[in-house]
Amino acid sequence: MSSNIIAIVGRPNVGKSTFFNRLIGQRKAIMDNVSGVTRDRSYGHGDWTGKFFTVIDTGGYVHGTDDIFEEEINKQVELAIKEADVILFMVDVDAGLTDLDKEFANVLRRTDKPVYIVANKADTTERSQQIGEFYSLGVGIDIFPVSSQSGSGTGDLLDEVVKHFKDQGVEDPDAGIPKFAVLGRPNAGKSSFVNLLLGEERNIVTDIAGTTRDAIHSRYKAYGKEFIIVDTAGLRRKSKVSEDIEFYSVMRAVRALEDADVCIIMLDATRGIEAQDVNIISLAEKNRKGMVILVNKWDLVEKDTLSTKRFEEEILERIAPIKYVPVIFTSVVTKQRVHKAIETAMEVYDRKTQKIPTSKLNDLVLPDIERYPPPAIKGKYVKIKYITQLPTHNPTFAFFCNLPQYIKEPYARYLENSIRKHFNFEGVPINLVFRKK
Repeated sequence: MSSNIIAIVGRPNVGKSTFFNRLIGQRKAIMDNVSGVTRDRSYGHGDWTGKFFTVIDTGGYVHGTDDIFEEEINKQVELAIKEADVILFMVDVDAGLTDLDKEFANVLRRTDKPVYIVANKADTTERSQQIGEFYSLGVGIDIFPVSSQSGSGTGDLLDEVVKHFKDQGVEDPDAGIPKFAVLGRPNAGKSSFVNLLLGEERNIVTDIAGTTRDAIHSRYKAYGKEFIIVDTAGLRRKSKVSEDIEFYSVMRAVRALEDADVCIIMLDATRGIEAQDVNIISLAEKNRKGMVILVNKWDLVEKDTLSTKRFEEEILERIAPIKYVPVIFTSVVTKQRVHKAIETAMEVYDRKTQKIPTSKLNDLVLPDIERYPPPAIKGKYVKIKYITQLPTHNPTFAFFCNLPQYIKEPYARYLENSIRKHFNFEGVPINLVFRKK
Protein backbone atom coordinates (compact mmCIF):
# COMPACT_ATOMS: atom_id res chain seq x y z
CA MET A 1 0.00 0.00 0.00
CA SER A 2 1.22 3.50 -0.85
CA SER A 3 1.90 6.30 1.61
CA ASN A 4 -0.38 9.39 1.76
CA ILE A 5 -3.50 7.62 2.99
CA ILE A 6 -6.71 9.44 3.96
CA ALA A 7 -9.44 7.56 5.87
CA ILE A 8 -13.01 8.87 5.86
CA VAL A 9 -14.79 7.77 9.05
CA GLY A 10 -17.95 8.58 11.02
CA ARG A 11 -21.40 7.30 11.90
CA PRO A 12 -23.74 5.90 9.18
CA ASN A 13 -25.45 8.05 6.56
CA VAL A 14 -23.39 11.24 6.89
CA GLY A 15 -22.22 11.12 3.25
CA LYS A 16 -18.85 9.32 3.51
CA SER A 17 -19.21 7.37 0.26
CA THR A 18 -20.38 10.45 -1.67
CA PHE A 19 -17.34 12.34 -0.39
CA PHE A 20 -15.07 9.36 -1.20
CA ASN A 21 -16.37 9.38 -4.80
CA ARG A 22 -15.79 13.16 -4.91
CA LEU A 23 -12.13 12.82 -3.81
CA ILE A 24 -11.28 10.04 -6.27
CA GLY A 25 -13.25 11.60 -9.14
CA GLN A 26 -15.42 8.59 -9.96
CA ARG A 27 -18.54 6.80 -8.71
CA LYS A 28 -16.78 3.81 -7.21
CA ALA A 29 -18.53 3.42 -3.85
CA ILE A 30 -22.25 2.59 -3.71
CA MET A 31 -24.40 5.40 -2.26
CA ASP A 32 -27.93 5.17 -0.86
CA ASN A 33 -30.05 6.96 1.71
CA VAL A 34 -30.24 3.72 3.70
CA SER A 35 -27.66 3.58 6.51
CA GLY A 36 -25.12 0.76 6.51
CA VAL A 37 -24.67 0.49 2.73
CA THR A 38 -20.85 0.45 2.98
CA ARG A 39 -19.51 -2.48 5.02
CA ASP A 40 -15.95 -3.27 3.98
CA ARG A 41 -13.04 -0.85 3.51
CA SER A 42 -12.94 0.46 -0.05
CA TYR A 43 -9.87 2.10 -1.63
CA GLY A 44 -9.49 4.72 -4.36
CA HIS A 45 -6.83 7.16 -5.59
CA GLY A 46 -6.90 10.95 -5.96
CA ASP A 47 -4.60 13.96 -6.24
CA TRP A 48 -4.47 17.58 -5.12
CA THR A 49 -1.92 20.32 -5.96
CA GLY A 50 0.55 17.79 -7.35
CA LYS A 51 0.31 15.35 -4.43
CA PHE A 52 -1.17 11.89 -4.93
CA PHE A 53 -3.02 10.00 -2.22
CA THR A 54 -5.08 6.91 -1.43
CA VAL A 55 -8.56 7.34 0.09
CA ILE A 56 -10.27 4.72 2.27
CA ASP A 57 -14.07 4.68 2.50
CA THR A 58 -15.42 2.91 5.60
CA GLY A 59 -18.73 1.66 6.93
CA GLY A 60 -20.68 3.76 9.41
CA TYR A 61 -19.55 3.30 13.03
CA VAL A 62 -22.42 2.17 15.29
CA HIS A 63 -22.69 0.81 18.81
CA GLY A 64 -25.27 -1.14 20.79
CA THR A 65 -27.52 -2.03 17.85
CA ASP A 66 -28.91 -5.41 16.82
CA ASP A 67 -27.21 -5.11 13.40
CA ILE A 68 -25.40 -8.40 12.72
CA PHE A 69 -22.65 -6.46 10.87
CA GLU A 70 -21.99 -3.92 13.66
CA GLU A 71 -18.92 -5.56 15.18
CA GLU A 72 -17.35 -6.39 11.81
CA ILE A 73 -17.92 -2.90 10.37
CA ASN A 74 -16.40 -1.29 13.47
CA LYS A 75 -13.37 -3.58 13.14
CA GLN A 76 -12.93 -2.42 9.52
CA VAL A 77 -13.18 1.24 10.64
CA GLU A 78 -10.48 0.75 13.28
CA LEU A 79 -8.20 -0.98 10.75
CA ALA A 80 -8.64 2.02 8.40
CA ILE A 81 -7.72 4.44 11.22
CA LYS A 82 -4.59 2.39 11.95
CA GLU A 83 -3.60 2.41 8.25
CA ALA A 84 -4.24 6.11 7.53
CA ASP A 85 -1.89 9.12 7.66
CA VAL A 86 -4.78 11.61 7.98
CA ILE A 87 -8.31 10.96 9.29
CA LEU A 88 -11.41 12.81 8.13
CA PHE A 89 -14.15 12.53 10.77
CA MET A 90 -17.38 13.23 8.91
CA VAL A 91 -20.43 14.67 10.67
CA ASP A 92 -23.79 15.93 9.36
CA VAL A 93 -24.63 19.64 9.78
CA ASP A 94 -28.25 18.95 8.88
CA ALA A 95 -28.73 16.36 11.66
CA GLY A 96 -26.50 18.23 14.13
CA LEU A 97 -24.36 16.70 16.87
CA THR A 98 -25.51 13.19 17.90
CA ASP A 99 -24.63 10.83 20.74
CA LEU A 100 -23.03 8.51 18.18
CA ASP A 101 -20.74 11.35 17.01
CA LYS A 102 -19.68 11.89 20.65
CA GLU A 103 -19.08 8.17 21.11
CA PHE A 104 -16.99 7.94 17.95
CA ALA A 105 -14.95 10.98 19.04
CA ASN A 106 -13.84 8.83 22.02
CA VAL A 107 -12.50 6.23 19.56
CA LEU A 108 -10.52 8.92 17.71
CA ARG A 109 -8.96 10.22 20.94
CA ARG A 110 -6.95 6.99 21.07
CA THR A 111 -5.07 7.83 17.84
CA ASP A 112 -2.14 10.21 17.45
CA LYS A 113 -2.92 10.72 13.72
CA PRO A 114 -4.03 14.19 12.50
CA VAL A 115 -7.86 14.38 12.53
CA TYR A 116 -10.06 16.92 10.70
CA ILE A 117 -13.79 17.19 11.37
CA VAL A 118 -15.62 17.42 8.04
CA ALA A 119 -19.06 18.98 8.52
CA ASN A 120 -20.99 17.66 5.53
CA LYS A 121 -24.24 18.92 3.95
CA ALA A 122 -23.18 22.54 4.54
CA ASP A 123 -24.76 23.51 1.23
CA THR A 124 -25.66 27.10 2.23
CA THR A 125 -23.96 29.93 4.12
CA GLU A 126 -26.54 29.51 6.89
CA ARG A 127 -25.68 25.83 7.33
CA SER A 128 -21.92 26.57 7.23
CA GLN A 129 -22.44 28.79 10.26
CA GLN A 130 -23.93 25.88 12.24
CA ILE A 131 -20.64 24.00 12.59
CA GLY A 132 -19.79 25.57 15.97
CA GLU A 133 -21.51 22.84 18.02
CA PHE A 134 -19.03 20.23 16.70
CA TYR A 135 -16.14 21.97 18.52
CA SER A 136 -17.57 20.42 21.71
CA LEU A 137 -16.39 17.02 20.43
CA GLY A 138 -12.90 18.06 21.49
CA VAL A 139 -11.09 16.19 18.69
CA GLY A 140 -9.40 17.27 15.50
CA ILE A 141 -7.17 20.07 14.34
CA ASP A 142 -9.99 22.06 12.74
CA ILE A 143 -13.54 21.83 11.33
CA PHE A 144 -14.29 22.29 7.61
CA PRO A 145 -17.83 22.81 6.28
CA VAL A 146 -18.22 20.93 2.97
CA SER A 147 -20.86 19.62 0.60
CA SER A 148 -20.16 16.13 -0.74
CA GLN A 149 -22.81 16.64 -3.40
CA SER A 150 -21.55 19.94 -4.87
CA GLY A 151 -17.92 19.73 -3.77
CA SER A 152 -17.92 23.13 -2.05
CA GLY A 153 -15.33 23.44 0.72
CA THR A 154 -13.38 20.41 -0.49
CA GLY A 155 -10.44 22.47 -1.79
CA ASP A 156 -9.85 24.29 1.52
CA LEU A 157 -9.91 20.96 3.36
CA LEU A 158 -7.48 19.25 0.95
CA ASP A 159 -5.08 22.23 1.11
CA GLU A 160 -4.65 21.42 4.81
CA VAL A 161 -4.68 17.62 4.48
CA VAL A 162 -1.85 17.44 1.90
CA LYS A 163 0.44 19.43 4.22
CA HIS A 164 0.77 16.23 6.29
CA PHE A 165 2.14 14.21 3.34
CA LYS A 166 5.92 13.92 3.41
CA ASP A 167 6.30 13.08 -0.28
CA GLN A 168 4.49 13.54 -3.58
CA GLY A 169 3.06 10.01 -3.56
CA VAL A 170 2.42 7.76 -6.56
CA GLU A 171 -0.11 8.75 -9.23
CA ASP A 172 -1.57 5.26 -9.61
CA PRO A 173 -0.03 2.64 -7.30
CA ASP A 174 -1.97 -0.06 -9.16
CA ALA A 175 -0.70 0.77 -12.68
CA GLY A 176 0.72 -2.23 -14.52
CA ILE A 177 -0.11 -4.68 -11.72
CA PRO A 178 -2.16 -7.76 -12.76
CA LYS A 179 -5.79 -7.72 -11.55
CA PHE A 180 -7.60 -10.90 -10.49
CA ALA A 181 -11.38 -10.66 -9.87
CA VAL A 182 -13.04 -13.28 -7.67
CA LEU A 183 -16.56 -13.84 -9.02
CA GLY A 184 -19.44 -16.18 -8.36
CA ARG A 185 -22.92 -16.57 -6.99
CA PRO A 186 -23.75 -15.32 -3.46
CA ASN A 187 -22.34 -17.37 -0.56
CA ALA A 188 -19.86 -19.37 -2.65
CA GLY A 189 -17.03 -18.35 -0.28
CA LYS A 190 -15.41 -15.49 -2.22
CA SER A 191 -14.68 -13.20 0.76
CA SER A 192 -13.42 -16.12 2.89
CA PHE A 193 -11.06 -17.08 0.05
CA VAL A 194 -9.67 -13.53 -0.24
CA ASN A 195 -9.29 -13.19 3.56
CA LEU A 196 -7.42 -16.50 3.74
CA LEU A 197 -5.01 -15.39 1.00
CA LEU A 198 -4.38 -12.01 2.59
CA GLY A 199 -4.05 -13.45 6.09
CA GLU A 200 -6.36 -10.75 7.52
CA GLU A 201 -10.07 -10.01 7.89
CA ARG A 202 -10.01 -7.72 4.86
CA ASN A 203 -13.62 -8.43 3.95
CA ILE A 204 -16.61 -9.09 6.19
CA VAL A 205 -17.75 -12.72 6.09
CA THR A 206 -21.15 -14.02 7.28
CA ASP A 207 -23.53 -16.82 6.28
CA ILE A 208 -25.86 -14.19 4.83
CA ALA A 209 -25.85 -14.06 1.03
CA GLY A 210 -25.04 -10.55 -0.22
CA THR A 211 -22.72 -9.50 2.64
CA THR A 212 -20.21 -8.01 0.18
CA ARG A 213 -21.56 -5.02 -1.74
CA ASP A 214 -18.73 -2.96 -3.22
CA ALA A 215 -15.93 -4.52 -5.27
CA ILE A 216 -13.07 -4.62 -2.74
CA HIS A 217 -9.51 -4.22 -4.10
CA SER A 218 -6.52 -5.61 -2.14
CA ARG A 219 -2.81 -5.81 -2.97
CA TYR A 220 -1.24 -9.26 -2.58
CA LYS A 221 2.27 -10.60 -3.03
CA ALA A 222 3.08 -14.26 -3.67
CA TYR A 223 5.82 -16.22 -5.43
CA GLY A 224 7.80 -13.00 -5.85
CA LYS A 225 5.01 -11.29 -7.80
CA GLU A 226 2.55 -8.59 -6.82
CA PHE A 227 -1.03 -8.36 -7.99
CA ILE A 228 -4.44 -6.94 -7.06
CA ILE A 229 -7.20 -9.29 -5.97
CA VAL A 230 -10.77 -7.99 -6.16
CA ASP A 231 -13.54 -9.47 -4.03
CA THR A 232 -16.97 -8.87 -5.57
CA ALA A 233 -20.63 -9.13 -4.66
CA GLY A 234 -22.38 -12.39 -5.54
CA LEU A 235 -23.95 -12.32 -9.01
CA ARG A 236 -27.58 -13.41 -9.21
CA ARG A 237 -30.09 -13.50 -12.06
CA LYS A 238 -31.72 -10.13 -12.83
CA SER A 239 -35.11 -11.41 -11.72
CA LYS A 240 -33.67 -12.20 -8.26
CA VAL A 241 -32.19 -8.70 -7.73
CA SER A 242 -34.78 -6.99 -5.56
CA GLU A 243 -33.26 -3.73 -4.30
CA ASP A 244 -31.25 -0.79 -5.66
CA ILE A 245 -28.24 -1.54 -3.43
CA GLU A 246 -27.99 -5.09 -4.77
CA PHE A 247 -28.40 -3.83 -8.34
CA TYR A 248 -25.41 -1.50 -7.90
CA SER A 249 -23.45 -4.32 -6.21
CA VAL A 250 -24.00 -6.47 -9.28
CA MET A 251 -22.97 -3.57 -11.55
CA ARG A 252 -19.73 -3.14 -9.56
CA ALA A 253 -19.04 -6.89 -9.85
CA VAL A 254 -19.55 -6.79 -13.63
CA ARG A 255 -17.25 -3.76 -13.88
CA ALA A 256 -14.62 -5.64 -11.82
CA LEU A 257 -14.89 -8.50 -14.34
CA GLU A 258 -14.40 -6.06 -17.22
CA ASP A 259 -11.34 -4.47 -15.54
CA ALA A 260 -9.70 -7.78 -14.56
CA ASP A 261 -6.92 -9.63 -16.37
CA VAL A 262 -7.94 -13.00 -14.88
CA CYS A 263 -11.34 -14.01 -13.49
CA ILE A 264 -11.36 -16.56 -10.66
CA ILE A 265 -14.88 -17.99 -10.88
CA MET A 266 -15.95 -19.71 -7.68
CA LEU A 267 -18.56 -22.49 -7.67
CA ASP A 268 -20.23 -24.05 -4.63
CA ALA A 269 -19.45 -27.80 -4.70
CA THR A 270 -22.57 -28.60 -2.67
CA ARG A 271 -24.78 -27.06 -5.37
CA GLY A 272 -22.87 -28.05 -8.51
CA ILE A 273 -22.61 -25.81 -11.55
CA GLU A 274 -25.76 -23.72 -11.96
CA ALA A 275 -27.14 -21.58 -14.77
CA GLN A 276 -25.80 -18.34 -13.24
CA ASP A 277 -22.29 -19.86 -12.97
CA VAL A 278 -22.45 -20.63 -16.70
CA ASN A 279 -23.58 -17.02 -17.36
CA ILE A 280 -20.60 -15.62 -15.42
CA ILE A 281 -18.15 -17.86 -17.33
CA SER A 282 -19.76 -16.84 -20.65
CA LEU A 283 -19.47 -13.16 -19.70
CA ALA A 284 -15.77 -13.59 -18.85
CA GLU A 285 -15.20 -15.39 -22.17
CA LYS A 286 -17.11 -12.70 -24.08
CA ASN A 287 -14.83 -10.07 -22.49
CA ARG A 288 -11.77 -12.21 -23.42
CA LYS A 289 -10.58 -12.64 -19.83
CA GLY A 290 -8.22 -15.28 -18.50
CA MET A 291 -10.19 -17.77 -16.38
CA VAL A 292 -9.76 -20.22 -13.52
CA ILE A 293 -12.71 -22.17 -12.09
CA LEU A 294 -12.57 -22.89 -8.34
CA VAL A 295 -14.91 -25.51 -6.94
CA ASN A 296 -15.10 -24.44 -3.28
CA LYS A 297 -16.51 -26.37 -0.26
CA TRP A 298 -15.07 -29.59 -1.74
CA ASP A 299 -14.65 -30.86 1.85
CA LEU A 300 -18.47 -31.02 2.19
CA VAL A 301 -18.98 -33.37 -0.76
CA GLU A 302 -19.06 -37.17 -0.41
CA LYS A 303 -16.36 -38.44 -2.72
CA ASP A 304 -15.05 -41.59 -4.38
CA THR A 305 -12.00 -42.03 -6.61
CA LEU A 306 -13.79 -40.64 -9.70
CA SER A 307 -15.66 -37.71 -8.07
CA THR A 308 -13.19 -35.03 -9.20
CA LYS A 309 -13.10 -36.31 -12.79
CA ARG A 310 -16.91 -36.57 -13.00
CA PHE A 311 -17.44 -33.08 -11.55
CA GLU A 312 -14.88 -31.56 -13.93
CA GLU A 313 -16.46 -33.29 -16.93
CA GLU A 314 -19.89 -31.97 -15.89
CA ILE A 315 -18.52 -28.42 -15.68
CA LEU A 316 -16.79 -28.58 -19.09
CA GLU A 317 -19.93 -30.09 -20.63
CA ARG A 318 -22.10 -27.25 -19.27
CA ILE A 319 -19.74 -24.49 -20.49
CA ALA A 320 -19.00 -26.05 -23.92
CA PRO A 321 -17.53 -25.07 -26.37
CA ILE A 322 -15.22 -23.44 -23.78
CA LYS A 323 -12.84 -26.31 -23.00
CA TYR A 324 -9.63 -24.55 -22.05
CA VAL A 325 -10.38 -23.45 -18.46
CA PRO A 326 -8.46 -25.10 -15.57
CA VAL A 327 -10.69 -26.46 -12.76
CA ILE A 328 -9.34 -26.58 -9.19
CA PHE A 329 -11.10 -28.17 -6.22
CA THR A 330 -10.62 -26.17 -3.04
CA SER A 331 -11.85 -25.77 0.51
CA VAL A 332 -11.35 -22.41 2.19
CA VAL A 333 -12.29 -23.96 5.56
CA THR A 334 -9.60 -26.68 5.43
CA LYS A 335 -7.24 -24.45 3.35
CA GLN A 336 -7.10 -27.18 0.73
CA ARG A 337 -5.41 -26.10 -2.54
CA VAL A 338 -6.10 -22.39 -1.94
CA HIS A 339 -2.55 -21.38 -2.89
CA LYS A 340 -2.70 -23.74 -5.87
CA ALA A 341 -5.67 -21.68 -7.05
CA ILE A 342 -3.79 -18.40 -6.93
CA GLU A 343 -0.67 -19.97 -8.46
CA THR A 344 -2.81 -21.18 -11.38
CA ALA A 345 -4.32 -17.69 -11.81
CA MET A 346 -0.79 -16.25 -12.04
CA GLU A 347 0.15 -18.87 -14.65
CA VAL A 348 -2.97 -17.96 -16.66
CA TYR A 349 -1.92 -14.28 -16.54
CA ASP A 350 1.58 -15.19 -17.81
CA ARG A 351 0.06 -17.21 -20.67
CA LYS A 352 -2.32 -14.37 -21.53
CA THR A 353 0.58 -11.92 -21.86
CA GLN A 354 3.03 -14.24 -23.65
CA LYS A 355 4.30 -13.26 -27.11
CA ILE A 356 5.16 -16.05 -29.54
CA PRO A 357 7.85 -15.41 -32.18
CA THR A 358 6.47 -15.45 -35.74
CA SER A 359 9.09 -18.00 -36.89
CA LYS A 360 8.15 -20.48 -34.14
CA LEU A 361 4.45 -20.00 -34.84
CA ASN A 362 4.90 -20.75 -38.55
CA ASP A 363 7.29 -23.67 -37.97
CA LEU A 364 4.73 -25.48 -35.79
CA VAL A 365 1.30 -24.48 -37.15
CA LEU A 366 1.92 -24.40 -40.94
CA PRO A 367 2.66 -28.18 -41.07
CA ASP A 368 -0.76 -28.80 -39.44
CA ILE A 369 -2.36 -26.64 -42.15
CA GLU A 370 -0.53 -28.60 -44.88
CA ARG A 371 -1.74 -31.90 -43.39
CA TYR A 372 -5.34 -30.66 -43.27
CA PRO A 373 -5.79 -27.65 -45.59
CA PRO A 374 -8.99 -25.54 -45.64
CA PRO A 375 -11.75 -27.22 -47.67
CA ALA A 376 -12.36 -25.86 -51.18
CA ILE A 377 -15.42 -23.64 -51.55
CA LYS A 378 -17.02 -23.06 -54.99
CA GLY A 379 -14.00 -24.74 -56.55
CA LYS A 380 -11.61 -22.26 -54.97
CA TYR A 381 -8.74 -23.25 -52.68
CA VAL A 382 -7.67 -21.20 -49.68
CA LYS A 383 -3.91 -20.94 -49.22
CA ILE A 384 -2.65 -19.73 -45.84
CA LYS A 385 0.80 -18.16 -46.40
CA TYR A 386 1.92 -17.27 -42.88
CA ILE A 387 0.77 -16.49 -39.31
CA THR A 388 1.79 -13.82 -36.84
CA GLN A 389 0.69 -12.73 -33.37
CA LEU A 390 -0.66 -9.18 -33.31
CA PRO A 391 0.49 -6.67 -30.65
CA THR A 392 -2.90 -6.62 -28.85
CA HIS A 393 -3.91 -6.79 -25.17
CA ASN A 394 -5.41 -10.27 -25.64
CA PRO A 395 -3.69 -13.06 -27.66
CA THR A 396 -4.71 -12.48 -31.29
CA PHE A 397 -3.28 -14.36 -34.28
CA ALA A 398 -3.50 -13.13 -37.87
CA PHE A 399 -3.61 -15.71 -40.67
CA PHE A 400 -2.62 -14.19 -44.03
CA CYS A 401 -4.22 -15.95 -46.99
CA ASN A 402 -5.56 -15.46 -50.53
CA LEU A 403 -9.30 -15.86 -49.70
CA PRO A 404 -9.91 -15.00 -46.04
CA GLN A 405 -13.69 -14.80 -46.56
CA TYR A 406 -13.84 -18.56 -47.33
CA ILE A 407 -12.48 -19.73 -43.95
CA LYS A 408 -15.49 -21.00 -42.00
CA GLU A 409 -16.05 -21.57 -38.28
CA PRO A 410 -15.20 -25.33 -38.13
CA TYR A 411 -11.81 -24.74 -39.77
CA ALA A 412 -11.12 -21.70 -37.57
CA ARG A 413 -11.70 -24.00 -34.55
CA TYR A 414 -9.20 -26.48 -36.01
CA LEU A 415 -6.61 -23.66 -36.28
CA GLU A 416 -7.29 -22.56 -32.70
CA ASN A 417 -6.81 -26.15 -31.51
CA SER A 418 -3.54 -26.32 -33.43
CA ILE A 419 -2.23 -23.20 -31.64
CA ARG A 420 -3.39 -24.55 -28.27
CA LYS A 421 -1.69 -27.91 -29.01
CA HIS A 422 1.70 -26.29 -29.63
CA PHE A 423 1.55 -23.40 -27.15
CA ASN A 424 0.12 -23.44 -23.65
CA PHE A 425 -2.93 -21.17 -23.55
CA GLU A 426 -4.80 -23.00 -20.81
CA GLY A 427 -7.28 -20.62 -19.20
CA VAL A 428 -6.88 -18.00 -21.96
CA PRO A 429 -9.32 -17.17 -24.80
CA ILE A 430 -7.54 -16.51 -28.09
CA ASN A 431 -8.71 -14.55 -31.16
CA LEU A 432 -8.08 -15.50 -34.79
CA VAL A 433 -8.31 -13.00 -37.65
CA PHE A 434 -7.97 -13.76 -41.37
CA ARG A 435 -6.41 -11.20 -43.66
CA LYS A 436 -5.83 -10.87 -47.38
CA LYS A 437 -2.27 -11.53 -48.54
